[in-house]
Amino acid sequence: MSKKSSIYRNLKRVKMAEKFANARQKQKDIIHNPNATPEEKIEAQFKLQSFPKNSAQIRVRNRCKLTGRARGNYRKFGLCRNKLRELAGFGEIPGLKKSSW
Repeated sequence: MSKKSSIYRNLKRVKMAEKFANARQKQKDIIHNPNATPEEKIEAQFKLQSFPKNSAQIRVRNRCKLTGRARGNYRKFGLCRNKLRELAGFGEIPGLKKSSW
C-alpha cells in the first residue's frame, strides 16, 4: 500500500491536468502551427510556461486502483501485477483466468 499522501498528490495532478488540458492544447497547437508567426509562437510558449507544473499530463502517474502501487501496472485493468494475479486466481476478473497445463 502506497502512502496516502502520494495517492492524493497524484489525484490532485489528475484533476489539474483535466482542468488545463484544453488551454494547454490550444497553446501547443499554436506552437506547432507552421503558418503561425514567430511572435505568436513565442507568446504561446510563454503562456504554456505560465501554467502550473502539475497541469501537464506527463506528471500524472499510473497507479493501482486498489493499492495505489505505482509500478507494475496494467493499463487495461487499472491494477498492479500483484492484485491482478490475486483476483485472476479467484476468478473475479471477467474473461481472465490463470493458465495451467
